[in-house]
Amino acid sequence: MTDILQRISDYRFLVVGDLYLDSYIYGQPARVSREAPIMVLEETRRENLPGGGCAPALALAKLGADVRQVGIVGSDPEGNVLSDLMIGAKIDVSGVLCDKQRPTTVKTRVVAEGAFNVFPQQVSRIDRQDRTQLDQQIEAELIEQIRAAADSVDAILISDYRSGVVTPNVIEAVRNSNRFSTVDSQGALRDFAGLGLIKCNQAEAEHVLGQRLSTPDQREALLTQLHRELQSSRLVVTLGGEGAAISSDTIGYREVPPPDRQQVFDVTGAGDTVIAILTAAITAGADDLQSLHLAQVAAGVVISRWGNAQASLDDIVGELDHSGDTSAS
Repeated sequence: MTDILQRISDYRFLVVGDLYLDSYIYGQPARVSREAPIMVLEETRRENLPGGGCAPALALAKLGADVRQVGIVGSDPEGNVLSDLMIGAKIDVSGVLCDKQRPTTVKTRVVAEGAFNVFPQQVSRIDRQDRTQLDQQIEAELIEQIRAAADSVDAILISDYRSGVVTPNVIEAVRNSNRFSTVDSQGALRDFAGLGLIKCNQAEAEHVLGQRLSTPDQREALLTQLHRELQSSRLVVTLGGEGAAISSDTIGYREVPPPDRQQVFDVTGAGDTVIAILTAAITAGADDLQSLHLAQVAAGVVISRWGNAQASLDDIVGELDHSGDTSAS
């Protein structure tokens, strides 16, 4: 499958989604506070990373693809930091708009490391975000960015973190783009009916179905039914430690187990990696099963690292070499 990965850099992608700044405050445990039964950390460093709907764009850019981001930041220093980070990752931010009526979404994580901890340990998280309805003018400008970019890209990926950017009108603009379109949705699957690929996790699928997906037979019956209902070419559901399932117009229902060598360190960014690799591999000519296998391998790389990590071409090829699975067939 190495040749598929190498072809990804030949394609152009538009990523539409809710943009977050992931801010990390690291510290070493010093003592227990006298004010409350909590650990006092002595700050050692701070780090900012693009997150949320930026993550699939980062994953695609890491593989050398041409990526354009569409989304919103606030008129604040955090918005400038986030835009600069995306530019540094070689992502085109000409489609990122500034909304003066809402702040840039920031997720601040306090992380303990060193001393008593072998690995970094997240202690708390503070989110700053505004989920109110988009201003109509901003929404119209987002839609115009999608329409303007559609003719110059090969595929459009929606990353819906349910923070207001992915409105019904935005979805309709993507649906009408005449481009291969995919979505990583946090549960609102029916809103994306008709897209080329719809992806969610097991809990989200179970919520939509109102039933558990406990056994392979249950999953096949229920997910095949849901796939048909959504009128999408492909439905992909990640199953945690059991891998992922796909119901596809071309191959029917299949399940792909997780990679054999898999140390779970931090699951942050795994879902974003899966949708990015699925989108890229299918665009580059892989069949559905090859694409899901590559996505699972890349996600295995990501969860073995701390934070919102991305898998490079060398990372994925190395894992394929380890498993002896580098063929294109």
